[in-house]
Parts: sequence; structure tokens; C-alpha cells
Amino acid sequence: MPDAFWPYPALSVTCTIAASHMSSQDLPLCPVVSPSYQIYMGLDKYENEDLIKWGFPEDVWFHVDKVSSAHVYLRLHKGDSIDDIPQTVIDDCAQLVKANSIQGNKMNNVDVVYTMWSNLKKTPSMDVGQVGFNSEKEVHRVHVEKRQNSIVNRLLKTKEERSPDLRAEREQRDREEQAEKRKQMLLEKQREKEEIRRRKEQEELRSYASLMKPENMTSNFDSGNDSDDFM
Repeated sequence: MPDAFWPYPALSVTCTIAASHMSSQDLPLCPVVSPSYQIYMGLDKYENEDLIKWGFPEDVWFHVDKVSSAHVYLRLHKGDSIDDIPQTVIDDCAQLVKANSIQGNKMNNVDVVYTMWSNLKKTPSMDVGQVGFNSEKEVHRVHVEKRQNSIVNRLLKTKEERSPDLRAEREQRDREEQAEKRKQMLLEKQREKEEIRRRKEQEELRSYASLMKPENMTSNFDSGNDSDDFM
């Protein structure tokens, strides 16, 4: 079965779709976050298992607390942390994961937990799709009072179904990261060499300037020999 993806927001996409049946006065109501995010989730516990195994370090995992639900992931922007996620994006993910919980969708006042993918813990004794945490201190919570159909429907309009090779995507991501690290190391070595060359030039200039000072200069006259005869 394919994974479900939400190019989130479908922000720009959502606004474009809304334009076909909403007036221009209504468009500002469409939430916009820039740059956009991507939300995705598996369609069953077996896909959830693959997502647990092959997630990206920059993925944030969402789940309804204490009840069964889908595993929703938000992919962070490069260099961002979990604390950089806009509250509107957190709320959308919380609404989406609540809507994809058979029990949670019927409940009001539920909590949604979210944490970095790297904080997920999987042990051999756990069932398929089941997961724990390495550190409870790194688990965040957001309260959801009730389902907001306007949010859920907006996200569903942007839903795409794909069948990606999660392992291949993760391995490609890791290769690109290693290549970038090697590139940065080479650049750093070049900067260090340039700095060494610059300092050497400055030392040579200072040494030359010191030699050219009058008090450091000598002549034949200074040595008591005013003759032009070198014999």
C-alpha cells in the first residue's frame, strides 16, 4: 500500500485550489507558511514500521496520546529544530493525526504527542508499528479540544498517495549529507591554508618593514670605512 503525503501546506496548493470556488476576499483565510512543509504517514502498521526504521533525522513524529492512531511525520527544514515549528503547523499535524485515529477522532480534549524521529525507540519485543521513546523529556504535547473539519478537509484536498522506496530515499539522503560534509571539510582546509599563507605574508611584510627602519640600517660610513675602495 502507498504512503500518504501532504505537501504541506499545501499552503500554496491549498490557496490555488480554494481560488476555484472561493472569492478573492476569502483567500486571505487560507493559512500560509513559507517555506512550506511536507507531512506524510503510512496507511497501516506495516508501513508505520518502515517509517520508524527509515525515517530522516529531521522528521518529527506525531501520535495521539494513549490511544491507537496513525503515525504522522513532519519533515523539518534544513537547520531547523523542533522548537522552530510554527504553532499553526503543529496544530495542523495534531488535527490530521486525530482525524486518523478511530478512537481519537470521536473524542474531544485529547493530547497529541510529538518528538524527533531520533527519539523513537524500537525493541524486538514490540509489536509491528509499536514504538517507545528514548527520552520522555524530549516528548512534546499539544492539546486538541475538538476536531476542526476546516483544517482536516484542507489537508485532505492536498493529499497524494505514493509508493516510495523508503530505504533508498534514506540512503540517498545520507549520501548527500556525507558529500556535503566532505565539501565543507575541503572548504575549511582551503580556508586554513589561505589563512596560513596570509599570516606568513604579513609576517614577512612586518620583518621587511622592521629592517627598513633607520635605526636598523647600517652603512660603510657607520662602520668607520668611508672609502670607495673595497680592497
